[in-house]
Amino acid sequence: MKRRLDFVKTARAALLGLLYWNADAIAAQGLNNLWMGGTNSEVPIPFGGTDLNFITGSVVVSYVQRDIDFRRTSANITDASGSLLFSTNGAYLANATGDTLMNGTGLNPSTYTSNYPEGLHISQACLILPGPDAPGTYYLFHGTIDDQVTVVANYLYLTTVDMSLDGGLGGVVTKNQVLISDILNEGRITAVRHANGRDWWVFCHKADTNTFYRLLVTPAGVSVDGTQSIGIVRPPDHGQVCFSPDGSKFAYYWGYVDDLEIFDFDRCTGLFSNPVHIPIDDANSMGGLAFSPSSRYLYVSSVIDVYQYDTEAPDIATSMVHIATWDGFYSPAPPAATLFDIAQLAPDGKIYIGTGNSTLHMHVIHAPDSAGMVCNMEQHDVPLPTYFTNSLPNHPNYHLGPVDGSVCDSLGINTLTPGPSPGERAGIRAHPNPSTGAFTLSYPAQPMVGELEVRDLSGRIVLHERLPPWSQVHRVALQEAAGRPAAAGMYQCTLRWGGQRYCVRIVIGP
Repeated sequence: MKRRLDFVKTARAALLGLLYWNADAIAAQGLNNLWMGGTNSEVPIPFGGTDLNFITGSVVVSYVQRDIDFRRTSANITDASGSLLFSTNGAYLANATGDTLMNGTGLNPSTYTSNYPEGLHISQACLILPGPDAPGTYYLFHGTIDDQVTVVANYLYLTTVDMSLDGGLGGVVTKNQVLISDILNEGRITAVRHANGRDWWVFCHKADTNTFYRLLVTPAGVSVDGTQSIGIVRPPDHGQVCFSPDGSKFAYYWGYVDDLEIFDFDRCTGLFSNPVHIPIDDANSMGGLAFSPSSRYLYVSSVIDVYQYDTEAPDIATSMVHIATWDGFYSPAPPAATLFDIAQLAPDGKIYIGTGNSTLHMHVIHAPDSAGMVCNMEQHDVPLPTYFTNSLPNHPNYHLGPVDGSVCDSLGINTLTPGPSPGERAGIRAHPNPSTGAFTLSYPAQPMVGELEVRDLSGRIVLHERLPPWSQVHRVALQEAAGRPAAAGMYQCTLRWGGQRYCVRIVIGP
């Protein structure tokens, strides 16, 4: 499979790297910073709630008293500053105070849901997306098990939340709206940003087929956009699906029968391509997967074992590195084995892996963008204050922007998006922006010589200059550097001091 790294992918990876690794870039990046798990607080520790919060750029683990229970199904969303808006365990919705969200009961009507009022035991059964161009409106995509004999869902539901209700605590305005009525694999609901940087693609899978349902979320609402049949036929399963952080790849894993599939994905058309099926020589009933921050390495957690795959290798299957086998650890004691189950890439750039049991520990891959054993996977390295039942949240990459230069990149999201870019959060500004080609960069003083590099969308360097030490402003004149008026379009300015690298974008008008 051809894996070409052009400027757009490189720039996107650099921006994603900053988002995941720079603490300054993490600050004020809400929506996905909070991971909620554990049980309610009716009995003392080691029961009760556990929060993992990444808003500072590093994980803070804490005990929380709350009423809502979480099992395998867990979804929540915070505001831009990292404060909780609402959460769900698949049975009902809770507001920021922990009370039931107004009209938030009765999700996913079925006998199965009634049997588990403390929360559903389904991976990726709920997903929350902000409504495009609709501040305060959130869409909850959700499902349950409707047929407990064949273990499938018969519906994909939509519930809409309006945060202006109930004095700002929010409320449900429509609930259990049927989007799809068909025989679906339980859970496995996932989403990725459209190439225009505003809309969303949402996917689920039809059981006993190789067919994906594709939905589109736009300012006009949610609609079923079509289906695509590609890859292997999958029976009712219990694994995990995942998009890469840059949205260019998609992976599907269930270790019991069909193992791993990796697809290329076009964020403009919403279509998968180039399926790669990789059998794995084990037989495990559960499991999970997660991509590294750069989108290059894929990790598969398969109950007893963990594997790494290089998705840019000429032969992905042979790139496999077996990075861990369960070391026999129990938490706190048998039979609570710390096995390997669902996984999630966190805002701190690390991958966290649930244990498949209600334990007091979690696994972590500290350097997932490093090849082989250098990725530094540590088993049961994250101690937790309460029992945590695989409650890793189903968070998509809320911060993914447009595919620069594609035919779908037509909304000017880079200049209109709320919230600053990673470079801007480090105190770097380009003004005026847009400009005619003459603009000024301002930045915090640095005690060393720096360098400035300006590239156009094709990746061509149009300017390379020295930044004097202790300077705080630098005038840029692209028309003078080129000896002719600068071409209209978007440019990326990269500023470097030592090992630090920051990017801001500038729009040149006609």
